[in-house]
Amino acid sequence: MSLPVRILSTDFDGTLHAEHEDPPIPRRLENLIARLQRQGVAWVINTGRDLSSLMETLGRAQVTIWPDYVVTVEREIHRREESQYVGLEPWNNRCTAAHQELFARVRLDLPDLIAWVKARFHATLYEDAFSPFCLIAQNNGDADAIHAYLEEYCLTVANLTVVRNDIYARFSHVAYNKGAALGEIARRLEVSSESIIAAGDHLNDLPMLSEQYAKWLIAPGNAIPCVKEAVLRQKGFVAEELHGHGVACGLERILQSAKSSVSSETCRIDHSVTGIRLSASTQQVRKSSIV
Repeated sequence: MSLPVRILSTDFDGTLHAEHEDPPIPRRLENLIARLQRQGVAWVINTGRDLSSLMETLGRAQVTIWPDYVVTVEREIHRREESQYVGLEPWNNRCTAAHQELFARVRLDLPDLIAWVKARFHATLYEDAFSPFCLIAQNNGDADAIHAYLEEYCLTVANLTVVRNDIYARFSHVAYNKGAALGEIARRLEVSSESIIAAGDHLNDLPMLSEQYAKWLIAPGNAIPCVKEAVLRQKGFVAEELHGHGVACGLERILQSAKSSVSSETCRIDHSVTGIRLSASTQQVRKSSIV
């Protein structure tokens, strides 16, 4: 049977991988993804991690499968070529240039933003290679309050947004996110959203958990409420099981549904052909009667 699925895009932490579990990626899910890859489905890990952190964690998990594409820091795309991941150009070049131009406009305001956060919260603030403003809050309550303040600031700077996952946040360009990166991979592979599955659990996954980019949506049982609501609103699947177990359940449900749909379509076509043949036979009988 030809699968209607061509791309599977999964978030990593909390969706595919759970550090506290053994194994951190369930064998059931690993086997499902391996089967899909053998049938020609491109697997994308779509994560907020950078490439080195992701590769190290996958190595520690002792996986037997590797993604065909990796989206890192929610925006940079890498394609697997033999045993290495190579940056996808010119997407990554455009992405880097857009962020450099944007952050040049933001830097003048950073001292005031940092001072506001430090005066009210015990949060870790730092700059890395991907953003001049990165945040680790002490808890989700603090992160919510800081997030709200930063979003107000973003309204004053064109194309600026806050990317958030749990207690972590950073500034980014609004045009580059998990959804846009998935869309670019789909464009290059000439795959429509009708043939894409996306799975995620937190705020930074919302851009790809959209019918704009994927027909089939999955949220594991540990997904935050607004993610579950978004997935359900778009007729996606919210699992009771947590992390990779929930994703495996969703994949099994989707594949079974797709198989049933294909079988029903085949049956409908067969009935249609039979009907045509019956009509032809009836016409032959009528001709014989006339003769």
